Amino acid sequence: MPDLSLEPTDAGAKPLFRDAAGCAKWLKQLQLTNLQLAHSQLLTQLNELNRYPMRPRERLNTLEQVRDTVHHVQNDYSRRLISKPLPLNENELLVFVAIVGLWQTMSLGYRRCLQAYVDGDSQLAQSGALLCQRGLLYGGKVIFEHLRTGYEFDARLWQQLHGLYAFCEKKGLQLKEVPDPLNDFRAHSTCHGIYIKILLACYARPAELNHPQLQRLDHWLTRWGDTLPLERSYTTSRGDAQPLALDFDGPYGLRSIQLVNHGENTRYLAMVPLSKLLRIKTILLQQGQTPQQLELDLYSRNDCIESLIFFHQCWCENRNIRSDQRDPVEKPAQIFYKPEVVHALLSGKSPTQSAQTVNASILKSGPPPAQMWPGSPGNDQKMSGQASETWMVLNESILGAQLTRKEMQGFRIWRNQLIALRFADTENFTLGVISWANVMLGGKLRVGVRYLPGAPIPVMLRAGDADLQVSGNLTPAFLLPSVPDLKSPSSLVVPREWFAPGRAIEIMHTNGKTQNAKLGFSVEHRMNYQRVSFTLM
Repeated sequence: MPDLSLEPTDAGAKPLFRDAAGCAKWLKQLQLTNLQLAHSQLLTQLNELNRYPMRPRERLNTLEQVRDTVHHVQNDYSRRLISKPLPLNENELLVFVAIVGLWQTMSLGYRRCLQAYVDGDSQLAQSGALLCQRGLLYGGKVIFEHLRTGYEFDARLWQQLHGLYAFCEKKGLQLKEVPDPLNDFRAHSTCHGIYIKILLACYARPAELNHPQLQRLDHWLTRWGDTLPLERSYTTSRGDAQPLALDFDGPYGLRSIQLVNHGENTRYLAMVPLSKLLRIKTILLQQGQTPQQLELDLYSRNDCIESLIFFHQCWCENRNIRSDQRDPVEKPAQIFYKPEVVHALLSGKSPTQSAQTVNASILKSGPPPAQMWPGSPGNDQKMSGQASETWMVLNESILGAQLTRKEMQGFRIWRNQLIALRFADTENFTLGVISWANVMLGGKLRVGVRYLPGAPIPVMLRAGDADLQVSGNLTPAFLLPSVPDLKSPSSLVVPREWFAPGRAIEIMHTNGKTQNAKLGFSVEHRMNYQRVSFTLM
């Protein structure tokens, strides 16, 4: 039996509509131009409807009536949270709670109907597949909303979702087609297709995706979900994409087959068909076919290629098995968020200086810099009086670490943000990049950091006279020496958008040494920095 977790209804509940006809009439007067108000009214009335005792068939008809409006409002409202730094501010958190609450409300409504089906309600005898499909859909949306926003959730949500699909399997409902008018590509869908779509969408690192990428993820998985089998056993071949696994009794979604306990309630998703599909479509796009020819919708060719490669990395390249073994540790580290502050410290300046004072002290004399380091948008705190925060390292390897902030409050963190770390037992700095971040159930922030190879050396850069836009101006940067063990050549870390391929530059060290160089190519281009290659002249 699925875990439906239902509270009793209350005769004192007073929704403004009590049947599908009343719901249709109420929706006509709902003012969708005021998105926040419309969302609040939907949430309030659906909560009241869920408390109200009514015939299960009428409840189902009413929920079906309101679905289109709920999806429209949710899709527009959720755009306010895409790619936000963490933790969310007060207003953003209110939006997040409201969005999750409305999906949960829809899920609860359909679970009430499903309970009536399980209890043998004759009017719902033919609606089992529909009720399971809707239950999977909205339960999955609650999970996905947490993952794409970066907030941890109760693991029981996964167990409820798995339990519902296991019930579908037991009743033989998983492949039965049901009406799905909100499906953009065909008028029907199945429990299996919805379940696979949820599992893969949640495994695709949704917090790292912008709105167009999330749209592509949704559209493509809607097409592909029904084509991917979920089996009780698996086979592997060397060189092929490894299957992913899930445990109906476990608190996780898809995982590597090396990380699950194999048993009666374990299922396996073969990834070879999906790997071939993604690779073939990528190759055909690179050869000149259009996204429309390949049923990839009305997106640009480059955007499709980028997304297909990213999704292949997520789903088919066994990301959970690390080539660099991380060791569990527990040690404090200071994290610095402003590159100019780290530049000043490495140059022997005071860590208590504000960003403006630091910049002035770095330059000492001469013209202002062409471009200082871009700030981290959304950081409400000022750097004055606080150059760093203390975090705890939980595990670490030569390539990166996972850390948890000691305090509940602090700076907001952006994915792909350049930071610097200084560990308690050393005065040296390590430059790193925020790979991911999430807010744990207790409220503390946890991040994954990828280290940039090489001990950073503070330098000042001056572009050659041929570059009129930045000629003569000084720009602070970091030189990263080569690391032969990692096969990493020397590189420069510069402010975002300062780089130009082939640009002649002068590198000035703090000891007065100067070097002439020529910029090569961009190694990586992230939120507030660019790492670039160079050749000494």
